[in-house]
Amino acid sequence: MNFALILFYCFATVLVASGLAVILVRNPVHAALFLVLAFVSAGAIWILLYAEFLAATLILVYVGAVMVLFLFVVMMLDINLDRLREGFWGNLPVAALVGILMAGEMVALFLGRENGAARYGAENVPIPGAPPATYSNTKALGSVLYTDYVFAFELAAVILLVAIVAAIAITLRHRKETKYQDPGAQLSAHKADRLKIVKMSPEGRQ
Repeated sequence: MNFALILFYCFATVLVASGLAVILVRNPVHAALFLVLAFVSAGAIWILLYAEFLAATLILVYVGAVMVLFLFVVMMLDINLDRLREGFWGNLPVAALVGILMAGEMVALFLGRENGAARYGAENVPIPGAPPATYSNTKALGSVLYTDYVFAFELAAVILLVAIVAAIAITLRHRKETKYQDPGAQLSAHKADRLKIVKMSPEGRQ
């Protein structure tokens, strides 16, 4: 057992423990912090698998943006924990079904590898190892993304842009008490409407 495998088991243990803590702790702020720990542990595992771009994306996007937003929302809102847990046991069958399906997929993945090794021989089954020193995961991913999947990438970018514009349009509210300037009224203004000369007779000295 080498040092990388020891690190993998350590990070995997922390990931599973923090994932369980997310659904078991009573305080939502603590649950969000444990979710941050789970994301960081998953990013460390990605680095061990030589996928540094995915690790950086996971930490920057989820930990640096999404989870910070979650923490602000959780801490700013007055969440009623008793009301939040009313439907917990009602969703347990669906959650158990999803968990069983995910576990079955992972078991099928490992069994498929074992069957492939038994059928074709262990020496013919490719085992991923350390890439060469000049290999860049980010460069390889960008090359595939902007060549083979460039149409899907551009389509996803357009959909995200439409979603952003739609979210802004839906949440935009015109407040009556807000003071704002009307450019049309400013351009159509005349000096006679703004300035009035009043002639007054001079007052005599007392």
